[in-house]
Amino acid sequence: MAKQKRSNPTQQPRKQANARSVTLRDWISGARLRTLPLAVSPVLLGFASAVSAQPGEFHWVRALAALAVALCLQIGVNYANDYSDGVRGTDDVRVGPARLTGGGGVDPKRVRNLAFFFFALAAVAGLFLVVRTEQWWLLAIGVLAILAAWFYTGGKRPYGYAGLGEVFVFIFFGLVATVGTAYTQVLFVPSNAWVLGTAAGLFACAVLMVNNLRDLDQDRNAGKRTLAVLVGRGTGRIFFGVFALAPFVATIMFMLVYPLSGFALFTLLILGPAVVITSTSETPRDLILALKLTSLGSFAWAIIMAIGIIVPNITPAVVPAYLG
Repeated sequence: MAKQKRSNPTQQPRKQANARSVTLRDWISGARLRTLPLAVSPVLLGFASAVSAQPGEFHWVRALAALAVALCLQIGVNYANDYSDGVRGTDDVRVGPARLTGGGGVDPKRVRNLAFFFFALAAVAGLFLVVRTEQWWLLAIGVLAILAAWFYTGGKRPYGYAGLGEVFVFIFFGLVATVGTAYTQVLFVPSNAWVLGTAAGLFACAVLMVNNLRDLDQDRNAGKRTLAVLVGRGTGRIFFGVFALAPFVATIMFMLVYPLSGFALFTLLILGPAVVITSTSETPRDLILALKLTSLGSFAWAIIMAIGIIVPNITPAVVPAYLG
C-alpha cells in the first residue's frame, strides 16, 4: 500500500482561509506596485547620463519605450515569482501580503500566463527600440533579460533558489537598464552611466535583501536558498547596509561636477532608518517598514540625482529639443 504524503498541518488553515474569490485589487496587488520604482529609477538615471553626454540629443519615444520595457519586465517577474513560489509551496506561510498562487484562490496557470503577457509586452517595446535605433544586437540582451526574469524562480533549477537573486537584479535592474537607456538615446555609453547603473543595482539588491531577510525562516523551511539564507541573518544585515549606503559614494562623486545632485544626500533621512530597523529588528514584521523605506528612499535618490545632473545641462538653446 502506497504511503500518502503528509501535509503540514500548520499550513493548511492558511490555504483554506485564502480560498476565496479574487478581486481586481488582488491582481493589482500581485503586480507588487511598491517594486515598480526599481524599474523606473535606472531609466531616469540612464536618461540623465545621456543628457549629460549630449545635452541636445534626446528622443522622447525611445525613452518611453525603455521605460515600458523596464516596467513590464518588473511586473512580469513579480507575477512569475508569485506563480513559481506558489506552486513550490514557498508562499504557503508568509509574513507579508498574501500571494495569488500561494493563497490558493487562483489557478496557477492564470498567474503564469499573466507573467508571460507582460514579458511579451516588454519584448514588443524592446523590439520597437531595436528598430528605432537599428541596433539589432540589442535583441540578444532583451532575450537574456526575459530568460533571466523567468528562471529567477522558475524552471527546475531557479537561480533565485541558489543565492544568485542579487546578481540578477544588480545586472538587469541596475547596469543593463541604466546603461541600456543611455545607449538607446545617444548610441554610445557615457562613462557615468556605469556609475549610476552600479548605484541603481545596489539599491535593487538592498530591496531584495531586506525582503529576503523578512522571509528568511519560511524560505529556509521551504528549501529556497536565497543569499540571506546562505549567509545568515547577521551577515545579511551587513550586506543590506552596504547595498543601501554604498550608492551615496556616487552622490559625493557627482556633486563635485553637478552640485545639485548633492541634495540626494537628504535621502539618508529615509534610508538611514531603514538600515537601523533592519539591524535591530526582532521579528519579520519589523522589516516590512524597512522594505517600504528602502524602496521609497532609493526612488527619491534616483529622482534627485537625475534632476541634479539634467538641470545644469538645460540651456535656452536646448529646451526646444526637449519640448519637441
